[in-house]
Amino acid sequence: MSTVAEHAARPRRRGRVAQSVMDSLVMAQRNLIRMTRIPEVVLFGLIQPIMFVVLFTYVFGGSIQVGGSLSQAAYREFLMAGIFAQTVTFATAGASAGIAEDMHKGLVDRFRSLPMARGAVLTGRTLADFVQTALTLVVLTGVALLIGWRTHENLGSVLAGFGLLLLLGYAFSWIGALIGLLVRTPEAATSGGLIWLFPLTFISNAFVDSNRLPTVFRHIAEWNPFSTTVQACRELFGNLPPDFVTPDAWPMQHPIWASVIWSLIILVVFRTLAVRRYRKSAV
Repeated sequence: MSTVAEHAARPRRRGRVAQSVMDSLVMAQRNLIRMTRIPEVVLFGLIQPIMFVVLFTYVFGGSIQVGGSLSQAAYREFLMAGIFAQTVTFATAGASAGIAEDMHKGLVDRFRSLPMARGAVLTGRTLADFVQTALTLVVLTGVALLIGWRTHENLGSVLAGFGLLLLLGYAFSWIGALIGLLVRTPEAATSGGLIWLFPLTFISNAFVDSNRLPTVFRHIAEWNPFSTTVQACRELFGNLPPDFVTPDAWPMQHPIWASVIWSLIILVVFRTLAVRRYRKSAV
């Protein structure tokens, strides 16, 4: 809090955009420092995706058909893009709870009394979550490599895949920010930040071949923004089985473009709504 106050007390000589960027970075620094002081939050955030990797790989790996194969190795490579995407989107709950907690404790009201950009509080929080998500992906990638996951494309394609994952995660963190502003308690924010994610991630191609879903669910999965990023990552990682049949829906035929478009739409819409809600609650 002292870092924020010292920064706000300095003369505001920069342009409006530059000042907004600096304010956001200071708020991001404040949130990252707080995260390091509560390491169990980061630890628990790592345990859940690791559990999903182990359970789906070794419990369901030989029972779920991918393409024409029931091979555990084929399913392991098919699965990891889904786990990565689920991990970055589940970080939404952290953004919801963090902002709701600051609102509940009155910290946001104190920030409003400082001469700083109105959107900096939310942007700083989402940037801090972005950094945490990136670190979680690094650790999860190490675990995936240990259990036998491999990529079969060049480094540029692999990095592009992780870039799409981080873009999706950052876009979804703004949904979490909006939820955190709408609810009254951190507990409600945690529940509200997760409950809608389960149908989003499970009615998708993350864990099963969407071609094998019932007709209604298949169409939902094919146009699901979560599914497009998963499909794009599988292509960029080279993790699609040779006999895999790509659905005819446009997002599945052009998953990279669809992933970028979906993520940018979500980012713009929910950032606008979250900042508007923040300003309205300040009145």
